[in-house]
Amino acid sequence: MQAPSRIRSSAATLALVFAALAGSAPGAFAAGHLAQVIVIDRDSGRVLPLHRHDGRLWVEGSPGARYAIRVHNQSPGRLLAVMSVDGVNVISGETAHTAQSGYVLSPWERYDIAGWRRNAAQIAAFEFTTLADSYAARTGRPDHVGVLGVALFRERPPPAILPAPQPEISHRRDGPGANDSARSAAGARERAEAGPGPAPAAPAAEAPSGEARRSAPAATGSADAMSSAQAPSKLGTGHGQREISRVTFTDFQRAQTSPNEVITIHYDSRENLIALGVIRVPALQPVPRPFPSQPQFGFVPDPPRR
Repeated sequence: MQAPSRIRSSAATLALVFAALAGSAPGAFAAGHLAQVIVIDRDSGRVLPLHRHDGRLWVEGSPGARYAIRVHNQSPGRLLAVMSVDGVNVISGETAHTAQSGYVLSPWERYDIAGWRRNAAQIAAFEFTTLADSYAARTGRPDHVGVLGVALFRERPPPAILPAPQPEISHRRDGPGANDSARSAAGARERAEAGPGPAPAAPAAEAPSGEARRSAPAATGSADAMSSAQAPSKLGTGHGQREISRVTFTDFQRAQTSPNEVITIHYDSRENLIALGVIRVPALQPVPRPFPSQPQFGFVPDPPRR
């Protein structure tokens, strides 16, 4: 059984910021630096290789196959991974924005996100399907079908604990000005005991609504031609079979409002990736013949079957 995750949401509003595309060598399987992201065909258990084309990363999906997005934290601190599939947040179902909910991973932890989160105990499996049957298209949002996104945030370090101020010791003296000195010392003691003046009001605490964690858990180019109108066979992600996947809630304060890293992976069927030039298939060579100019001898063919 999978270990439970923890969910947390961020109420802060921030502009959607896209970092540079996380690079990967041709034929590699993982993208990203702060965390490594791979796509797994759950039916075959195969890690889908990445293909680079026109500055984008692509994976080949098989229609009908279930898949998972594996995120592996490569840092010694906790990370928040806000994730989208086809432009939709995988936890809340909202049109995706980096300020929304996501999965929180412990240092060096890896976790497979295998579906749309229905509640704290269930998901609807990710499965490759036609564009028309994709969850995004069925909910009226087909424009961004065919892309996976992971926005990574570092955690804000806890505030430093300062030592309590020590009271000042004043020595009483007799003579003129002694009372003034005593009053001055008393005032100093009061200031020390009172501490510094009031600080500016802190931002309101972010209310939990859905960022999850396992408990321990674009640019333009040739691909733009593959719009929903021009390519009705384009691959999308469906709202598949319900599966058990338990999560719990945790608190997470982002170190900054913009993501520390954004990883983008596009996907489509093999047929479409070949048409786009993402996957190159060598042309079939004719079978060599020893006497190329000699006509081929044949025999009388059978008649058509009745």
